[in-house]
Amino acid sequence: MEHNALLFIVGVIALALGFLIAKMLERNNASQIIKRAKKSAQGILKEAKSEGESIKKDKILQAKEKFIELKAEHEKVILGRDKKMNDAEKRTRDKESQVSGELSRNKKLNQSLEDRIKDYDKRLEYVDKKKAEAEKMHQSTVQQLEVISGLSAEEAKSQLITTLKDQAKADAMKHVQTSIEEAKMTAEQEAKKIIINTIQRIGTEEAVENCVSVFNLESDDVKGRIIGREGRNIRAIEAATGVEIIVDDTPEAIILSCFDSVRREVARLSLHKLVTDGRIHPARIEEVVQKTTRQIEQEIVEVGKRTVIDLGIHGLHPELIKAVGRMKYRSSYGQNLLQHSREVAKLCSVMAAELGVNAKLARRAGLLHDIGKVPDTETETPHAILGMQWAEKYGEKPDVCNAIGAHHDEIEMTSLLSPIVQVCDAISGARPGARRQVLDSYIQRLKDLEEIAFGFQGVKKAYAIQAGRELRVIVESEKVNDDKASSLSFEISQKIQTDMTYPGQVKVTVIRETRAVNIAK
Repeated sequence: MEHNALLFIVGVIALALGFLIAKMLERNNASQIIKRAKKSAQGILKEAKSEGESIKKDKILQAKEKFIELKAEHEKVILGRDKKMNDAEKRTRDKESQVSGELSRNKKLNQSLEDRIKDYDKRLEYVDKKKAEAEKMHQSTVQQLEVISGLSAEEAKSQLITTLKDQAKADAMKHVQTSIEEAKMTAEQEAKKIIINTIQRIGTEEAVENCVSVFNLESDDVKGRIIGREGRNIRAIEAATGVEIIVDDTPEAIILSCFDSVRREVARLSLHKLVTDGRIHPARIEEVVQKTTRQIEQEIVEVGKRTVIDLGIHGLHPELIKAVGRMKYRSSYGQNLLQHSREVAKLCSVMAAELGVNAKLARRAGLLHDIGKVPDTETETPHAILGMQWAEKYGEKPDVCNAIGAHHDEIEMTSLLSPIVQVCDAISGARPGARRQVLDSYIQRLKDLEEIAFGFQGVKKAYAIQAGRELRVIVESEKVNDDKASSLSFEISQKIQTDMTYPGQVKVTVIRETRAVNIAK
């Protein structure tokens, strides 16, 4: 028991000693940690103080630099203001000196003017004295002359005036005659100059139209399809268009022959459509020809519109625009009528501008001067008068109407536009190669051939082909029977033989066709 108690006591003492030792060690460690912490804090404070000092120095330097910069800018502003003030003061001083100089000059001028006025007054007084003396001397001289001559002053004056009048009249007549001669020479030179300049400025190429068109084919196989079985297709095309189709050995081409350019164009476009489509038979041919004819009518209107737009002509009546378009398919002595009219319009514009006349009105009159040639029907009215009537009907100005009607001297010219149009028409027609009289007479003969056929009852269509050596007449089957067709051919040939003069022979072919058409529904 005692042994155990002793052991317990020893253990307690050992625990107490251990606790004390541990406390001592812990306190020793804590004191070392505190020392190290104090030392670290002192280092941090020292570094913070040094950094603060450096930042303080930097801020102070920046503030000083900013102050210096603001001070320099302020000094610049002050210097600029001072310079402006100095410049303003200098300008003011210059103005003052200039004004003082002007004042001094004005004083000198005033003084000189006053001196001159005084001098003039003295001179006027002197002149008045001299004038009075001269008047006295003149009166005394006149009295002496009256005594010597035995005439009064008034009688002498009247004789002198009469003599001077006669002499002045003679001199004036000489002067007028000389002026007239010079004016004629100058006017002729100026007129030549204006005409030559106008011709040179409006230089165009001339090409006389032919009476044939060449239709190109992709291959010779198409020729057979165009001819058709036993020639029915080519006969249908010729009957529908009035154009002779010549198929010869020319490779990949056939020739369309007709004096009327509208028919040739209809035939050419129709053939193009048929060949492109591939369906070539009589019914299709007639359908295509009808469509193409309507297309040509639309194209005529488009050509007229493009022409007036190109020439800058406004407010033209639609019927006159259509007439201008039809000029494309008309010719005058072999010269294309539209090309001729456009050229005349440009010539008139240039010449009118040179003469100080309204150029737009002259261009309008030049374009419309030959619209009387557009109608297909032959009339006894000259084309100039017919064109003037058309222009009056569709509201053109009197000067334009007079220029159209007077360009071939059918009526009296009443405005300056008329001679301008007449001269420009002559210039356009007189260009080398512009016209060909033979071609025009040939076309007129073909038209006369067709007109003779239309003079007989029952004739629906008539086409002059083979250069006028053949006339094909298509009659209405309801009005003309077979026997009548034979007699009609003879009557037409006799009429041609009686009324026309032509080389060679003219073959008259009358065609009568009967169709029976029904529709299956």
